[in-house]
Amino acid sequence: MTPDERPPAPTAPTPPDPRSPRTAPHGVPALEAAAHLPAPEATQVVIITGMSGAGRTRAAAELEDLGWYVIDNLPPTMLAPLVDMSKHGGGALRQFAAVVDVRGREFFDDLVHVVAQLRDQQVDYRMMFLDASDEVLVRRYEQVRRPHPLQGDGRLLDGITEERALLADIRKRADVVIDTSTLNVHDLGREVRAAITDGAEHALRVNVLSFGFKYGIPLDADHVADVRFLPNPYWVSELRHLSGRDEPVRDYVLGLDAAGTFIERYVHALEPVFAGYLGEEKRYVTLAVGCTGGKHRSVAISEEIGRLLRSQGHRVVVTARDLGKE
Repeated sequence: MTPDERPPAPTAPTPPDPRSPRTAPHGVPALEAAAHLPAPEATQVVIITGMSGAGRTRAAAELEDLGWYVIDNLPPTMLAPLVDMSKHGGGALRQFAAVVDVRGREFFDDLVHVVAQLRDQQVDYRMMFLDASDEVLVRRYEQVRRPHPLQGDGRLLDGITEERALLADIRKRADVVIDTSTLNVHDLGREVRAAITDGAEHALRVNVLSFGFKYGIPLDADHVADVRFLPNPYWVSELRHLSGRDEPVRDYVLGLDAAGTFIERYVHALEPVFAGYLGEEKRYVTLAVGCTGGKHRSVAISEEIGRLLRSQGHRVVVTARDLGKE
């Protein structure tokens, strides 16, 4: 074998340069080390829209209290630049909410297109639509003595009617619709928190709402349970002035055999329903539990249903819509 045919002499491997950007500490390859680094948090976006006077400002304030960055009366075309800025601007806006409504005039027409654009970009966004009945909206505007943004020279109801027509398609696209007709500011805050607060990615958010049939069935109920088959504590003199949140009434109602059987079977029956909702990307559900006046039976039953659903890992808010109306 000639010298030219001899294999080259083995050489010692060159130690990695610790200053090299392609070398991780302790000699771990950069790509392998990167796999152990925490992934950057995705930007979360909430679009708050809906009828004027339905509570958009209150909902935005609730998100601010939760630490979100909130922008009021934002032209929809500014949503995409804000998301892009969040991705490339050091993460200053990881959670922001934008109130988008008809005050933007012609800019509001771009909302449907912008929402489609966010969806195509796989942005983690949710649209929250605040609504209320025409009667309630009229009363609220009369109380504050302000004109509706679309009223012009016409009547207040004309502006409300025009706005409802403009928002019909947006309402259908909303991820969560909150009817504020019968909610006070505290109830609305609980509804917003239930829809927004952090939890498991696939957790279902459940609002258990007690009500009185004599005041009407809640408009936003996904399921309605009637507990008027139970004996009414109203006819027990020492319980009449109390509510279902008071221990004597709670013990009376939950001590009924029929109540225990109903609650157990009702919660069990909801298991495949909730699983189906999650499979269909529906993450918010309202269970309405009604009795005659919404004071005794429905309140006690709702609290117990909420307790059992929490034990199953669901995020639950229990609200008594008609408590105190009597």
